[in-house]
Amino acid sequence: MEKILQTDIKYLQGVGPRRAELLKKELGITTFFDLLYYFPYKYIDRTRFYRISEISGDLPYIQLRGRIEGYRMIGAPRKKRLVARFSDDTGTIELVWFRGLSWVASSYPPGKEYIVFGKPTRFGSSINLVHPEVEEVTETEKKINAALQAHYSTTEKLKNQFLTSRVIHKLQATLLKQTAGKLEETLPLPLLREKGLISREEALINIHYPKDAVMLEKARLRMKFEELFFIQLNLLMQKVNRIKHVRGYPFGKVGEYFNRFYHDKLHFELTEAQKRVMKEIRRDLGSGRQMNRLLQGDVGSGKTLVALMTMLIAADNDYQSALMAPTEILAQQHYNTISNWLEGTGVRVGLLTGSSKKSERKILHDQLRGGEMHILVGTHALIEDEVQFHKLGMVVIDEQHRFGVAQRARLWEKSDLLPHVLVMTATPIPRTLAMTLYGDLDVSVIDEMPPGRKPIKTILMNDSKRERLFGFMRQQIREGRQIYVVYPLISESEAMDYKDLEDGYESIVRAFPSPEYGVSVVHGRMKPREKEISMKHFIEGRAQILVATTVIEVGVDVPNASVMVIESAERFGLSQLHQLRGRVGRGADQSWCILMTSYKISNDARKRLRIMVETNDGFKIADSDLKLRGPGDIEGTQQSGIPFNLRIANLAQDSQILQLARDAADKILKKDPELNSPENQMLKKGIHLYDKNDKDWSRIS
Repeated sequence: MEKILQTDIKYLQGVGPRRAELLKKELGITTFFDLLYYFPYKYIDRTRFYRISEISGDLPYIQLRGRIEGYRMIGAPRKKRLVARFSDDTGTIELVWFRGLSWVASSYPPGKEYIVFGKPTRFGSSINLVHPEVEEVTETEKKINAALQAHYSTTEKLKNQFLTSRVIHKLQATLLKQTAGKLEETLPLPLLREKGLISREEALINIHYPKDAVMLEKARLRMKFEELFFIQLNLLMQKVNRIKHVRGYPFGKVGEYFNRFYHDKLHFELTEAQKRVMKEIRRDLGSGRQMNRLLQGDVGSGKTLVALMTMLIAADNDYQSALMAPTEILAQQHYNTISNWLEGTGVRVGLLTGSSKKSERKILHDQLRGGEMHILVGTHALIEDEVQFHKLGMVVIDEQHRFGVAQRARLWEKSDLLPHVLVMTATPIPRTLAMTLYGDLDVSVIDEMPPGRKPIKTILMNDSKRERLFGFMRQQIREGRQIYVVYPLISESEAMDYKDLEDGYESIVRAFPSPEYGVSVVHGRMKPREKEISMKHFIEGRAQILVATTVIEVGVDVPNASVMVIESAERFGLSQLHQLRGRVGRGADQSWCILMTSYKISNDARKRLRIMVETNDGFKIADSDLKLRGPGDIEGTQQSGIPFNLRIANLAQDSQILQLARDAADKILKKDPELNSPENQMLKKGIHLYDKNDKDWSRIS
């Protein structure tokens, strides 16, 4: 990166140490580069000048040119306002200020020609501009020419210190003048020509001070492409590096453990999608390089079975496997499922969680170190120092976005070579997001459900239909079914007007009294043992209703449960609603998801809930979620260790640019995998603009 752009922001004229501290704290701006790459969030057309005679109270922001003829102060001392009389050759209008009155009066003396910009508001019978932007005409003519005025996101603390959007805009002008002619190009000339992109310097000038709408579009395209290109180049280089340099344990045979399970224990046919994914995994495991594969599949599509067969291949090659799950409930369930499947096969499976007893741990540790334990299922407890494997060759991570990158790395370190890695997620990831979050992984998708499953019917109801809901629940229980009721909150909140579990549990117990009905409850404040007992009652059918928070979002598998009631459904994101809905529909019977809402919900919430009613397709839902809410809000992405922040690109809107950028990066790396050629040296520098990591995590996904 150019030396000038590494300069501390406090040295920019108009900033200084105090403002620099604020910019750092509020916006993360510490250098010239950070400010230059702090892009506007909107633009307002400043090409049109209105005449005062044309103004009405329902216009958006307008621009006038005229003279301030004089000021007067109105109101009592504490409610004073400054009013200026502003005129052009068609009439007069009042400009009004409630703050900074003496500063305004001294900064804009009467008699001079000014350009004012603001939103007209009606006050009684007259129209005025409150707190308009004012600039002397001569000053405007000196500025970098821009028809469209950029507006920047700011905060209350910044505004209180007069660091408004307008001031940030002025600082950008100062910075652009200081860096003029000193900004290096980051993309090779042949690539710019091929994609029809303008230069970096021209793009940065027109992002902050666009000459017109056409140049603004060209500038935004250039900067979006650059951002997405370097992210993809970085991810693909990591992938190339892993394939070229990272050896993996060769699993050359499929032997007795796998075949005994497949032929004697598997009493149903794999789906075509499962067969396809197993072929991809087999190819990786036999290649002599480390497998690093993401396995995507909707809830109930059979990912755990694929993971188990992969771990059996490891056992056939005398290697151990670890399966790490984010919660004790999910770990326990994986352990139960795998143990049942493998009963009588000679494969030894262990379970390690925070609740495991000391005596159990000692036996388990001995069996691991001695190589007698083939598969260890567990939670974060797997990464504890005392957990030592004899030969760890396969690691399966379930719902990996719930683990930190460093936590996953601790597990890898328990192996001499890097173990093979299979990352599973039931949170469907839109293709654009998968290319960006997991661009260095190979991706497998199970896009087919096991035969015999009926689609879940989703119904939207509001509070006025509660008696009807209870009647439906009683009918389902009479037919021998079980029901989940999920709440967004454990207890009542003053800040949020949503249904809470404690109040809901009481009303459900009243409507479904003991001993005719059994009601269990599970939430995050309960001790692990209490949760386990409550869940056991529900799993074994002693309780027909389970009242819970989202602790049951992943992993709870009760085929007899046919109804999922989600209270205050408007509170949840689409991906989370889809995960919760996936807790039912796991048997052959018709299942239902009831989305309960309050009477009044926002339009955005209504759109989300309609999507849930219209489709069960997790990938369609994930795409809709991305479009509605943006990548930063989608469940899990904030926790997933994304090594970059998108400054200008939008994954929901810029999928075509992302594909172009990835194709261009791929083409360059095929010719020059390590970017050693002279024309690609600038790309090595450019990568560092978009990679803020101080540690290389590329080998652990």
